Amino acid sequence: MAMRAELPIQTVQGLPQYRSILLAVDSSDHSDHGITEATALARLWDATITGAHVYAASMHDTRFRQMEGGLPQRYRQEQALEHQREVHDDLITRGLSTISDAYLDQVERACAHSHVRFVRRALEGKNYRELVNEANSGRYDLLVIGALGLGATPGSRVGTVCERVVRRAIADTLVIKDSGSLAAGPIVVTVDGSDWAYGGLLTALSLARHWRVPVKVVAAFDPYFHYVAFNRIAGVLSDEAAKVFRFKEQEKLHEEIIDGGLAKIYEGHLRVAQAIAHEHGLEIETALLDGKPHAAIAQYLSRTDPSLLVMGRLGIHADPDLDIGGNAEKLLRDADCAVLLSQRRYRAPAQTVADTSIAWTPQAEQRMAAVPAFAQNVARLAVLRYAQERGHTVITERIVEAATATLCPHRARTPAGACNNEGQLHWEAAALARLMRVPAGPLRELTRQRVELFARRRHAIRITLDIVEAKYAEWAAGSAKQRRTLPWDSVALERVNRVPGVVRGMVVKEIERCARDLGHDRVTVEAIERARCTWAQNSSFHSEMHPGQYAGSQRIAGESGDTPAAAEPAPAIDDE
Repeated sequence: MAMRAELPIQTVQGLPQYRSILLAVDSSDHSDHGITEATALARLWDATITGAHVYAASMHDTRFRQMEGGLPQRYRQEQALEHQREVHDDLITRGLSTISDAYLDQVERACAHSHVRFVRRALEGKNYRELVNEANSGRYDLLVIGALGLGATPGSRVGTVCERVVRRAIADTLVIKDSGSLAAGPIVVTVDGSDWAYGGLLTALSLARHWRVPVKVVAAFDPYFHYVAFNRIAGVLSDEAAKVFRFKEQEKLHEEIIDGGLAKIYEGHLRVAQAIAHEHGLEIETALLDGKPHAAIAQYLSRTDPSLLVMGRLGIHADPDLDIGGNAEKLLRDADCAVLLSQRRYRAPAQTVADTSIAWTPQAEQRMAAVPAFAQNVARLAVLRYAQERGHTVITERIVEAATATLCPHRARTPAGACNNEGQLHWEAAALARLMRVPAGPLRELTRQRVELFARRRHAIRITLDIVEAKYAEWAAGSAKQRRTLPWDSVALERVNRVPGVVRGMVVKEIERCARDLGHDRVTVEAIERARCTWAQNSSFHSEMHPGQYAGSQRIAGESGDTPAAAEPAPAIDDE
């Protein structure tokens, strides 16, 4: 099965478009409705639809052989048995293929009627596995699949094929349910502060602009859980243990601080959603819900009767091994409307999030006041990004110090933005702002080292923007000499084309070397993922200095990468 890979994080806020749609068909009611919706979506963006049907000839052949022992005696004579095998093989080989063609003919006629480009894919094998392999091939940005197929039974909500595919697909997945038109609206979007939630919001805004329907954004939090937990704890703690745990103080802390704090956090998520919509000239309705999130949202859906629910496949508490979030899993089953599980990830601007959800302690503000005026904006943005990446909503002096350590690792207690330690080159504000465009972490540090080495070779005593630009020009000259030498999958090519031209050639060269080290004859998303994780893991980019680095590297779960010394390639490949 195709390797699972996460889509990049967007930082440039453009409304998304679907250009290549994979449509799973089997002539069921949901499948037929999916044809209607897929062709309508394709017309919005002049997209191509690929119709796919999976038939299992080998499975039927195996099952027939298993059943031969139960045939009547007259059919178990050798000549009769061989004849039955020939007849069955012919029926399976030609019959299932003919049925598959008929299903795809239906899609082709619908596409022709709507003037939509169409490609057919008849696949043989295990249904969910073949659909996942096709969806994850890198050729598609949307998968449309019915919640139920031909095997649906009364009371069923989501079929096993749909559920298995949803868990494994890396493209946005639209799950078709009732027969209502998606364009009828309204659209409901769930947000929890995660990149997946805001990515889904962008898609909903794009659809709403075309369909001219309302967008209702909800955030749900559970203020009641701790009451249940504390009641259970109270029943098992001894008096002595309760004193050690300081039970009464802990309970009061939750009542007075945590419950109210949760409400403020989720109100902040809604304000960020409003700010994103406003930047695109769109208005949204918001609602803060309390209770078990999936249950509260399900009740909201029953009241508003939307045509589409948009939510991130994963949420704010996702870990690297999770295939689908708990709330997404439950709502996929419980929602009566169609569900769009978004894989797109969008990170809202740091200042937008800060304005709605982050506060500073007086001590932190005092620490920031010591930063030179010319570097105030850069330093403040660095601290905000550091806090947001780690989930902080209140910035303390300690967080300012930790963020400073990330920016100036040789001396953590230097005022943020100064970077003028003994033995270090001083970074001017404009140059420092350029450096800050590299995502925080080892790759920013590696970029800083490369620029400083370049400056020392020029006998410079401070890093100016001119020096940074000169280093960029050096990278650009080397990059311009490089050309693609392998075929690239469309999604992989789209990702690398977002790399600024200054370094794109060198990035292409390294990714192709990675693909060859993996034994591939074309570049896929897997090669990009392996390459970027190798760069982050080894703090090394050029494989000339580390032969075989890609073959020996291992993917680091949950770790994002960046090309070193390029200041912008990582945002381009990973949109971070």
